[in-house]
Amino acid sequence: MKREIITLSGSTKFKKEFIAAAGRLSLEGKIVLAPAIYGKAEGIEHSPATAKLLYELHLDKINISDGIFVIDVDGYIGDSTRKEIAYAKSKGKFVKYLSKES
Repeated sequence: MKREIITLSGSTKFKKEFIAAAGRLSLEGKIVLAPAIYGKAEGIEHSPATAKLLYELHLDKINISDGIFVIDVDGYIGDSTRKEIAYAKSKGKFVKYLSKES
C-alpha cells in the first residue's frame, strides 16, 4: 500500500497548528513533511542564504509529495505560501486547506 505524502505549508508563526495537523494527518496514515524550523513562531531570523536554502528544501518536499496541506489560520495566506500553492498546482499536486476542514 502506498501511503499518501503531504507537505504542510503556511506561515511558520502557526507552529501549534502545524504540530496539531501533523499529528492528525499521521494518525490518518499519511506521511507528513513539516518545517524543521518555525522561524516566525520562535523569533529566529535567517540570513538570505539560509532563507533561500530552507525555501528550496520546502519546494523539494512538495516535489516528493502527493499534495500540500495549507495551514491557513483564519484564512491567512502570505506571499510565500501563495507561491507554494501555485508551485504545487503547477506540478499537479493537490492542495487542501485547514480552514476548509475546520
